[in-house]
Amino acid sequence: MTILSTFDAHNPDTALTVTDDPAEIGKLLENKGIRFERWLTQDLPAGAAPEQILEAYSAEIAKLKSESGFQTADVVSLNPDNLQKKAFRQKFLDEHTHSEDEVRFFVRGQGIFYLHLGSQVFAVQCQKNDLISVPKGTKHWFDMGPEPEFTCIRLFTNPEGWVADFTGEDIAGRLPRFEALEGVAL
Repeated sequence: MTILSTFDAHNPDTALTVTDDPAEIGKLLENKGIRFERWLTQDLPAGAAPEQILEAYSAEIAKLKSESGFQTADVVSLNPDNLQKKAFRQKFLDEHTHSEDEVRFFVRGQGIFYLHLGSQVFAVQCQKNDLISVPKGTKHWFDMGPEPEFTCIRLFTNPEGWVADFTGEDIAGRLPRFEALEGVAL
């Protein structure tokens, strides 16, 4: 289930808002300039290859490319049995920005995008069928959890230029991590 929790960046101990209503999540994020959509599930075999995934979602990918100028799309997957999972998780846990939009569509699994928007942090627990687009320059971080399991389609205007620019702020360490928010009670 997709869940949005909002926090006061200066007092992050308790969520201000928690909702699992996709329409409300979409509206709250849209008001902050964040694109959020739910795509229909495509019929894919278990363990589908990246090429199969990209083909299954080719119409949606083409639409995003046309609308936003993306040049390429790829597929990234991570499973709990990956020996590098701890390092992969740590790589994205600190607040950072990018010089282009960060677009992810969850084909399977889940992860939490934390968006530091002014004096609030929006924690978006994305699930299968969720698309999120974090605009360039937006302070954020991503928590895939201690046992990551996801497959995402990523879109880029320039994959070589997609580099995290870390802010050096400690806010990511003050917010509840994946384990605390996963399936949070509404």
